[in-house]
Amino acid sequence: MDRGGLSRGIHRSSETVVGIDDVARAAGVSTATVSRALSGRGPVSTTTRDRVLATADRLGYVVSAAASSLATGRARAVGVVVPFLDRWFFSTVLAGISDALVRQGYDITLYSVSAEPAERRRVFDDHLRRRRIDAVITIAIELDAEESASLRGLGVPIVAIAGPNPLLTTLTVDDLAVGRLATAHLIERGHRNIVHIGADASSNAGSSVPALRRRGFEETLAAAGLSARAVEPADFTIEGGSAAAARVLAGDDRPTALFAASDEMAIGAILTARERGLRVPEDLSVIGIDGHELGRWFGLTTVDQFARGQGERAAEAALAELDGATPAHGRGTLPFELVDRGSTAPPAF
Repeated sequence: MDRGGLSRGIHRSSETVVGIDDVARAAGVSTATVSRALSGRGPVSTTTRDRVLATADRLGYVVSAAASSLATGRARAVGVVVPFLDRWFFSTVLAGISDALVRQGYDITLYSVSAEPAERRRVFDDHLRRRRIDAVITIAIELDAEESASLRGLGVPIVAIAGPNPLLTTLTVDDLAVGRLATAHLIERGHRNIVHIGADASSNAGSSVPALRRRGFEETLAAAGLSARAVEPADFTIEGGSAAAARVLAGDDRPTALFAASDEMAIGAILTARERGLRVPEDLSVIGIDGHELGRWFGLTTVDQFARGQGERAAEAALAELDGATPAHGRGTLPFELVDRGSTAPPAF
């Protein structure tokens, strides 16, 4: 094996093979220093690392993944398990994970799972075990005991975003507090007739993100001495929010405010309100949750949960465990913040 374990490289033009010795010679450092600089592991000054990276780039040196894996015992890949690929939250979290992993020379191996039991078994019991991965990150997935045990049996760091599990390192926004904050914001503006668009109480596990946001809504109303109207269920899409708002606004007892459990549903509600000739916020206040990038174009007041930052934090936690940090089993709380963009106002009586 070549010194430093990273000695195989290829020139981008495929005309000349450039090795780690060539980079070391051109940068005026040892091959071990080049190895540490390129892998991001081990003590190397910022000045030296920058010089090595610039030299490697100029020479067209690319680290061989096979040689790196042999030297470090790592595949330099992290498995990420998600329930949806076409939802804004999940794609934004994935972007954050990718940002953090790429900076450290890691790739993503992506697994999408549904609620279908056979498909989930294939992913947890087969696919994850067959692929060489150094860690696993799950995003908002409710894991049962068997799935949790299967993940732990991989013998690699496991980090979960949401879907709290006491056996796993879990990073999560306090969605109960998020639901309370959004509801309190509307109550403070004088609203008493508020409808929540989100999780139907009969269709979500009590610890799921939608259910916690609904509970925060109901508990905050109760604490203010207000009765909760029936929650209007929707599927966390713009279309679902639009359809739910249409049902709510068609009745005689029209609410003065809507609290949607996601920004996409809130945007759908705004679009429906506009179609019916209602002004937001003069005739109807609307608040969402997420921090969706489209929110600012709709002037949407939201509780930002910094989705991209969640992905970065999860990737950093997984890599820290790979580097020897003690697994932080239990919950790690992620930040959130109310962002008032003007879609809420006191009701017009």
